[in-house]
Amino acid sequence: MSDMNLALQTFAHEVDELLTEMEDALLDLEETPDDAERINSIFRAMHTIKGSSGLFGFDDIVAFTHEAETVLDQARNGQRAVDNDLISVLLACKDHTAHLVHHFLTNENEALPTSLQEQGKLLIVQLNGEKHSIVTSLNLPATQNEELDQLHVETKSTNSSDNWVISLDFKQDALRNGMDPLSFIRYLSTLGNIVEVITSMPNQAELEAMDPESCFLCFKIAFNSSVDKQTIESVFEFAAEDCDIHILPPYSRQDLYLKLLENQADDQLKRLGEMLIDIGALTNKEVVEVLAEQQLDEVSAEKPIGERLLEKNIVQQPNVEQALKKQEAVKQKIAKEANYIRVDAAKLDHLINLVGELVISDAAIRLVVQKKGLTDVDDVASTMGHLVEEIRDTALQLRMVQIGETFSRFQRVVRDVSKDLGKLIELQITGGETELDKTVVEKINDPLTHLVRNSLDHGIEIPEERLMAGKPEKGTVRLNAYHQAGRIVIQISDDGKGLDPERILAKAIAKGLVKPDQTLTENEIFNLIFAPGLSTKEEASNLSGRGVGMDVVKSNIEALRGSVAVTSKFGQGTTVTIHLPLTLAIIDGFMVEARQERYIIPLNMVEECVEMDSDEWQMDELQHYVNLRGEVLPYLRLGNFFQSHQKPVLQNSNTPQRESMVIVRVGDARAGFVVDELHGENQTVIKPLGKLFENLKGIGGATVLGSGDVALILDVHGLIQYAQQRLPANMLH
Repeated sequence: MSDMNLALQTFAHEVDELLTEMEDALLDLEETPDDAERINSIFRAMHTIKGSSGLFGFDDIVAFTHEAETVLDQARNGQRAVDNDLISVLLACKDHTAHLVHHFLTNENEALPTSLQEQGKLLIVQLNGEKHSIVTSLNLPATQNEELDQLHVETKSTNSSDNWVISLDFKQDALRNGMDPLSFIRYLSTLGNIVEVITSMPNQAELEAMDPESCFLCFKIAFNSSVDKQTIESVFEFAAEDCDIHILPPYSRQDLYLKLLENQADDQLKRLGEMLIDIGALTNKEVVEVLAEQQLDEVSAEKPIGERLLEKNIVQQPNVEQALKKQEAVKQKIAKEANYIRVDAAKLDHLINLVGELVISDAAIRLVVQKKGLTDVDDVASTMGHLVEEIRDTALQLRMVQIGETFSRFQRVVRDVSKDLGKLIELQITGGETELDKTVVEKINDPLTHLVRNSLDHGIEIPEERLMAGKPEKGTVRLNAYHQAGRIVIQISDDGKGLDPERILAKAIAKGLVKPDQTLTENEIFNLIFAPGLSTKEEASNLSGRGVGMDVVKSNIEALRGSVAVTSKFGQGTTVTIHLPLTLAIIDGFMVEARQERYIIPLNMVEECVEMDSDEWQMDELQHYVNLRGEVLPYLRLGNFFQSHQKPVLQNSNTPQRESMVIVRVGDARAGFVVDELHGENQTVIKPLGKLFENLKGIGGATVLGSGDVALILDVHGLIQYAQQRLPANMLH
């Protein structure tokens, strides 16, 4: 890969992350519109994208993001109200920026399509469409921080009590050097309103002894203006050697300085003086003077510059304290970021594959040690086995990510869909810190999106209906995740109208999915929503209602060796529960044998193992259930199922006299697997079966044993369902 291609790939990743952060912050602003940190993070995102785009010559992106950046700058300086209308436009700007980036990355050197051009123009009009308070842009000199270059402030204040205080102490040779003190005051009046001038002559000699060519004037000026400190200082630039100048900002400026300090970019560590110069609380000249005094004064040299600035009353203490806090926060952020590196996902996948082969090799070594009776090697092999387990767990942990990032993306979905449907809906997220394999997260995103949209469209009622039903007018959709028995459980629930079992059953009968005389439990009726073509929506919308998708949701989840179930209370709400494995690469398995074939059961699904000759349970070979300690439990014989499950074989003289039953559980569903032998725990590297065998019933994958033989990994959920279907209906209650 060329350096340019690598740079563009990095640019694409960076933009994607920044736009995701921007969307999250915009959605949070709907609840807390005055959150300065959120506004600033959005500004930084647009500012960074603009700068990065300029490096690659993406001028159209630079031009558009500049418009959004300008409005965001007004918002973070309190000159533009952050309301729902502005948030909506900025969300659209975020989407448009993503489209622009995608165009230039996939259509090199091609002009921007007319549709994107028109969309950009429309968004710019919407950004600037409202009339806000009259503002004027300052012509500030170049600074180290571009944020000040974009600073906008309100026009001249009429509050005469909130003024700049300028002290001018002219030296005696000022007149001889051609200085005219009044000319500075006249020029100053062109930048604002001179409220008051107090003149004093503290250094004057006796009146009779005064030299008319010497200057004894000292001015203290109350000056009202919107200009910054640097601009005022530049007025007296030519008098710097003949006048001691001291400029104090008005009280209103203190709040602005503190806000600008808080909003300063935190991606680079700066010195205290640089930070105060960037916000306009300090000038370069003042810093140079203080540093020069430090070099000449041994006592001052030991004092921090902040302390010297306070002693000379050049800046106020809150500004110094805020700058020091910001400095420390940046230090901590940089130190934290230094602990992370970006790793190509393909490299992680390769590492996992190598670890998988290492696990298989470790099993082969143990097998050889056991067969050859190498007792002196056994301890070494055992130690290596423990190390392999740690390497396996560590490697898998590298690919673990929190599901909260996926959950948070649905904030935008809920916001947009609720507006389209005229509903008030709140999304509540819990368990976002729950971790699972990155590959699982990527593949579960589409099913989750469909389920969330179903809750928004089918579940939550319009405000009028909710009020009539005695509910709050705002509906709630909840996303929750947690770990359970080595698996992850994801729940999508809502407090909407719930599922009507009678209506679902009637639709299923009309579609021919259920026979009219067939008796189904309520859970079985609810699970009919996953049948192809079934929908109880009277009118199809652009979200759902055509019965297309829920069957795909189920098949996609089951392809991940997961399961999905639905529970509901009519009029109260619906909950969809998804069970998924934490990883699709390596698992702890439990190996069993039936008819000389070995099978792997995921260990976290194994509840217990019971010998067949136990007196605690009774077995019915005809109706395929066992009475285990008073509980009716469906079962199946693995040997019969996989080798001749079309014609189940009853226990006969050829069946081993001593058999075992493995009790397995997925969620609330339980069943028993009858096997010939138990071989115990086994580290299992999951290998795909390939296209030819991927539709085999009851099989979820395969693994290579230490002997080189292949063992099939059982689809426990599918086998439990098969066992339950064979059980008579009256046994299910």
